[in-house]
Amino acid sequence: MTAAAPFCWYELMTSDLTAAEAFYATVIGWTAADSGMSGFRYSIFSAGETGVAGAMTLPEELCAARVPPHWIGYVRVEDVDAALPRLIAAGGSVHRPAADIPGVGRFAVVADPGGAALCLFREAMPAPARDPAEVPTGPAGTCPPGRVGWHELQAHDGDAAFAFYAALFGWSEVERMDMGAMGFYRLFATGGPAVGGMMTRIPEAPRPFWLYYFGVEALDAAVDRLSAAGGRVVMGPMEVPGGAWIVQAFDPQGAMFALVAPRR
Repeated sequence: MTAAAPFCWYELMTSDLTAAEAFYATVIGWTAADSGMSGFRYSIFSAGETGVAGAMTLPEELCAARVPPHWIGYVRVEDVDAALPRLIAAGGSVHRPAADIPGVGRFAVVADPGGAALCLFREAMPAPARDPAEVPTGPAGTCPPGRVGWHELQAHDGDAAFAFYAALFGWSEVERMDMGAMGFYRLFATGGPAVGGMMTRIPEAPRPFWLYYFGVEALDAAVDRLSAAGGRVVMGPMEVPGGAWIVQAFDPQGAMFALVAPRR
């Protein structure tokens, strides 16, 4: 891989798409519009004019397997098919083999060696270059409202997880924070400033997973909206290094997400 592979998309799989659209519009300010995909309803969440994420109803096979509503991230790779053998050789697994989304791109659903899921993706057409000023940074930086500002992995083994992603995607360690008995929290980058962190999961986490942080203008007001709309805060508000504030929460259907805002 010639360059670090960045996160490029985020997707909500939910048990009630209409309710989820209303919830995230209220809490984050996204607008939702049907993508026009043939065969099923797929909504695009936008911050202003920019598409940020997608949402769809959980497929029947996932419901049958008792997979709960969840968010999943997409990582852009040069070649999805070529990445899969490397992922498997490094201890990862493939949940859904590479397939085409007509007119959109090619994707596969995979998991790291600890079981945390994400998608590999390549656009059908080259992705347009992004203005660095528009690229969100982390909780300690400036995350524009409605954008994804941080990607956090609660891993089965934080050290092993970082080695896996560094080898597969070219991610680099920016900083390592000693959390005592909880081990290290590794800030990682995908070719620019830090965009996320990895750590060995806390005992309360039932399984390894990726958590995505969405930017809001003011955290307290967003928490009030979240609670009034049926969501549930499970951690925070909490200040993080650099002065930003975060909360981690569940939406009314049970998908976990997080919010980040500047200093209160």
